[in-house]
Amino acid sequence: MKHYQDELRDLQLALLKMQQAHVRNGDRTVVVLEGRDAAGKDGTIKRITEHLTPRATHVVALAKPSDREQGEWYFQRYVAQLPTSGELVIFNRSWYNRAGVEVVMGFSTKAQQAEFLRDVPDFERMVVESGIKIIKIWLDIDKAEQRKRLDARHDDPLKALKISDMDEVAQKKWKAYSKARDVMLARTDTPFAPWTCVRADHKKPARLAVMRHIIHQAAPHEIAAGIEPADPAILFPYAATAIGEGLLAK
Repeated sequence: MKHYQDELRDLQLALLKMQQAHVRNGDRTVVVLEGRDAAGKDGTIKRITEHLTPRATHVVALAKPSDREQGEWYFQRYVAQLPTSGELVIFNRSWYNRAGVEVVMGFSTKAQQAEFLRDVPDFERMVVESGIKIIKIWLDIDKAEQRKRLDARHDDPLKALKISDMDEVAQKKWKAYSKARDVMLARTDTPFAPWTCVRADHKKPARLAVMRHIIHQAAPHEIAAGIEPADPAILFPYAATAIGEGLLAK
């Protein structure tokens, strides 16, 4: 079995080849990376993008909307971030804020949340029909692991910028976040933009699984063929039975 660093290098090389193909062919890919607080989104994105060119790779982590943006069509500021020819765009949280934190914290109205769940499949269908590949990934961790990672942020001065007022809310409102997740996945999993779930309690295998998945979804066959698929015990397509079978943390 290969060492983590060796596997990581092989996958990063495949991602680099994938990007070269994107630029050459004019492909456009969007990765939507969602998940629990402290589920490992930042670390995963860091490994994906480490050796890619910033000219064709964009990580989008939008701040709270401005007063002007609050008056716009909800999807408008996200549309402005979609890729042009040859680009890979990774959303570190995305339009799905409206189905997650906004539901739990009451940052939007019930009517706005219902409108979002109704409209997002059509929005994503239009994006896909325009020629953009959408890869949606949900990183899931259990409550104890989240507590451990949130506590670690306070112990490491290099993680100071990761600390937020939402950290404690993540634990206190764990069940509310679970319910919001379940509704979101069930309502927005579609044939043209399906959800893929990752059991991310162990960071390194989860990162590698995500990278493998992106390669198999977005790279040309000759590149993807040389990469083993992700372990199905770690990464798997969303299904309505995932909760009952214990694949996602309750």
